[in-house]
Amino acid sequence: MAKHHTLSVLVENKAGVLTRVAGLFARRGFNIYSLAVAPTDDERFSRITVVVDVESKPLEQITKQLFKLINVVKIDELAPQQSVERELALVTVRAESGTRSQVIELVQVFEGRIVDVGHDEVTVMLAGHPDTIDDFEDLMRPFGIDDVQRTGRVALPKLERQAPRLRSVSGKVG
Repeated sequence: MAKHHTLSVLVENKAGVLTRVAGLFARRGFNIYSLAVAPTDDERFSRITVVVDVESKPLEQITKQLFKLINVVKIDELAPQQSVERELALVTVRAESGTRSQVIELVQVFEGRIVDVGHDEVTVMLAGHPDTIDDFEDLMRPFGIDDVQRTGRVALPKLERQAPRLRSVSGKVG
């Protein structure tokens, strides 16, 4: 199984930046497993989340090259245990009268939403950890998956979980 690494790359929101970033990975022989990009809360910047296969090449090489690109502002390597990763999927699955209730039940178990209904199929929207999306697809396969569209992984670092230490106050107050 390939080893994947997730990079969160903050870039200037300008034309051609995504092409230059993706081209850098291609020129260095890295396989891009997933790529998602969108503007941040500051319209001057976009965040590119790229998941790469680093089985055979060191990640350091690509991060050094990325930093050389003029529009790259910041790069974070996000280890799975120190990040929150999510993905969105739209899945159209067969749901004929005999199996529709089973499909609906599985959608509910995975906290998905049915967003379109046909005579013999439904389209489900599901957001969650990429492994959860994989599990959902595996369980839907016996019913018959007609179509799947996944967004690719997005990720941010986990938030600090330790409360700041309180200063102890010695002596009497007041």
